Amino acid sequence: MTAGSDREPGLFEAEAPRPLADRLRPARLEDVLGQDHLLGPDGPIGRMVGEARLTSMVLWGPPGSGKTTIARLLANATAHHFEPLSAVFSGVADLKRVFDEARGRRAGGQGTVLFVDEIHRFNRAQQDGFLPVVEDGTVILVGATTENPSFELNGALLSRCQVFVLRRLDDAAVETLLRRAEAEIGHRLPLDGAARAALLAMADGDGRYVLNLAEELATLSAGETLDVAGLTQAVQRRAPLYDKSRDGHYNLISALHKSIRGSDPDAALYWLSRMFQGGEDPRYVARRLTRLAAEDVGLADPQALVQAVAAWQAYERLGSPEGELAIAQSVVYLANAPKSNALYKGFNAAWAAAERTGSLMPPKHILNAPTRLMKDLGYGTGYRYDHNEEGGFSGQNYFPDGMAPEAYYEPTGRGDEAGLRARVEAFRAKRKDKAG
Repeated sequence: MTAGSDREPGLFEAEAPRPLADRLRPARLEDVLGQDHLLGPDGPIGRMVGEARLTSMVLWGPPGSGKTTIARLLANATAHHFEPLSAVFSGVADLKRVFDEARGRRAGGQGTVLFVDEIHRFNRAQQDGFLPVVEDGTVILVGATTENPSFELNGALLSRCQVFVLRRLDDAAVETLLRRAEAEIGHRLPLDGAARAALLAMADGDGRYVLNLAEELATLSAGETLDVAGLTQAVQRRAPLYDKSRDGHYNLISALHKSIRGSDPDAALYWLSRMFQGGEDPRYVARRLTRLAAEDVGLADPQALVQAVAAWQAYERLGSPEGELAIAQSVVYLANAPKSNALYKGFNAAWAAAERTGSLMPPKHILNAPTRLMKDLGYGTGYRYDHNEEGGFSGQNYFPDGMAPEAYYEPTGRGDEAGLRARVEAFRAKRKDKAG
C-alpha cells in the first residue's frame, strides 16, 4: 500500500493484470522524465520537497506529461494523505465529503493533498468552493489541466495557487520510456530503426500513449520486425492534439500568423497543415489570412488582400479537400510579400484621435449644402474642386476646425509603399506650403 492511501488492497488484487503504463509509474520524483525544470533540486517543486513544505498549485501541461504521477509522489514525499478526484465525475457532495475528511485528518496531525484532475471542468461556483479550504490549509490543492489556467480558472483561485507548466516530453524522454518498457516486457519492440523513429513521432510527447503503443506492439508474433508501413498498419495513428475551441487553437493560429509575418513560407505551410489535420475550419483560417493581408502586408503589396479574398472565395466554391490548396497558395503569397504595418498603425492612430476629439464638426467648406439654409450658414463656401486646381491638388485643410492636421499613415520604403511614401511626403509638403 502506498503512503497516503487508506484503502487496503483486495485479496486477489496483486494478481490482477495491470496496464504497462501503471506498472511503470515512477516511484520517486527523480524518476519522472522531462520535467527537470520543475522537479530538479533547483526547480520550484524540487525545492518544496527538499524543504518538506507544499503549497497549492496548478499543473498545466499536455496529456501524458506526468501530472497525476507528480501529485501522487508529492503526497508520498511529504507524508500527506493523497486524495484524488476527477472534475468530470465529481460534484458538490464529493467535495464536501473530501473537505470534511481532510479536516478530520488535520485534527489528527496529517495533511491532505487533494488532486483534482481536469480541474478546469469545474464551474466557477465549484471553483469558489476551494477558496476557504485552500486559504486555511485544510487541503493542499494540486489541480491538473491541459487548458490555459488564465482562461479556465477563477482569478481568486489562481491567486492562491502557483502555476507550473509541464513540458511535452521530447524524443529523448520518450525513448527512455520505451527502454523502460522493453526492460519490463523482457525484449525489444519488433521495430526497425525507421519504425522506431516513427513511433516516437506518433507519441507526440505523450508518455502514457507511447507506453500503451509499446504494450500493444509487444503482443506481436516473435521474430516479426515492422517497418514504418507495418507499424502504421499495426497501430492506429494518433490524432493530433488540437482543440478547435481552446488553447491549441490559439497557439497554432498564432504560430501561423507570426510565421507569415516573419516571411517564412515553409514554417507557415507546416502550421497550416497542423491546423487542417487537427480539424480546423478552413473558413476560419481564410478569415484570419484576409485580416493578416491588411494588417501585416497592407499597401506594400495591395495584391495581398486580393489574393487572400480570392483564396477564401475559391474554398467556398470548391469545398474540402480541393479548396485547402487555394488557402495554401494565399499563405505562401502572404509569406513572400513585402511587409508593412503602416496602414494598421495609421488606422489605430486615427481611431485614437477620433476617440480623443469627440464630435468635432468637419470644416464648413467641405460640407454639402443641399438647402438654402445650409448655404446661408456657409456650408460649402470656399471649397476648391481639386480637379480644377493646378496639378489636381488644392492643398485645402480637411481636418475639423480647431484641430491641427495630424499625420497617421507613414508608409515604409518596402514594396509598393516605396512609391507611396514619396507621394505622401510630396502632398504633405505641398499642403504645408499652401497653408503657409
